[in-house]
Amino acid sequence: MGYKKVDKTVSFAELSLRSSIENNRSVKMMERISKAVNWENIEALLKEYYHIGQSHEGADAYSPLMLLKCMLLQKWFHIPSDPELENQINDRISFKKFLGLSLDKPSPDHSTFSRFRSRLSKEAMIQLNNEILLQFAHKGLTINQGIAIDARLVKSASRPMSNADVRKLKEKRNTPEGNLDTNGNPLRFSRDRESDWTIKNDTPHYGLKEHTSADVQSGFVLATTLTTASEHDSKYLPYLTIASCHTKDPIETVYGDKGYYGHPNRAFLHMNGIKDGLRLVEASLRLGENHAERYHHCQTY
Repeated sequence: MGYKKVDKTVSFAELSLRSSIENNRSVKMMERISKAVNWENIEALLKEYYHIGQSHEGADAYSPLMLLKCMLLQKWFHIPSDPELENQINDRISFKKFLGLSLDKPSPDHSTFSRFRSRLSKEAMIQLNNEILLQFAHKGLTINQGIAIDARLVKSASRPMSNADVRKLKEKRNTPEGNLDTNGNPLRFSRDRESDWTIKNDTPHYGLKEHTSADVQSGFVLATTLTTASEHDSKYLPYLTIASCHTKDPIETVYGDKGYYGHPNRAFLHMNGIKDGLRLVEASLRLGENHAERYHHCQTY
């Protein structure tokens, strides 16, 4: 096994679209983003954690750097699912140019994204996120004006189950027999066992919840974590605040909506000398509501 070769030759499709590509503002924007990051450093760090494709046996795998870039596109543009990410890559010239994928080549299959995500540890993603943010910091970008914290619901790709059935499935999967298929072989794929139910605006939702912090000046996403949908937003404010400290610049203010307002979080901010901007997030930055252009630069899985 190795990595799939990237064809550097100009395809017929690119030749026929050359004039359109040269005048495409989305392509130019993605090119500026790509040039702002030292991808060699990111790739070297990524290979320390992701070993698929490094042996000489089996079929060639997609480059982990390409798959990481796919994850970045999914975050930057709030693409709701892996099948839709595959569709968007196939549809958008700017995405293919960012990935180094020829216009006449298809996107990786959506199941490839899922497997890649499951094989990267949380520690790996924190390290990769830190590296990207430090590169931006070295270019003179700062985050000392403040951060905005918010959460969004993420729909599960699995068929909804009751919370009781989810608990039974988790218990079964925690046994040796629960991880085997009907033929006694290890399961290649398993359904999402982390999703559960919550109610938002009187509408039931089955899936996960993404908690995110972003710099209010540049819109850069500084930290993110996924939980079950039923987890309350407020308990993740301390974690996101601490995880947002990627440089020596202190965070002046933390902004959040009424979901974060309360004595524990306000006391945490006071003890750490951070200004309390809770319930003022509407005046600074609402994550996930048509702000992709403001914070697409370095959001990380």
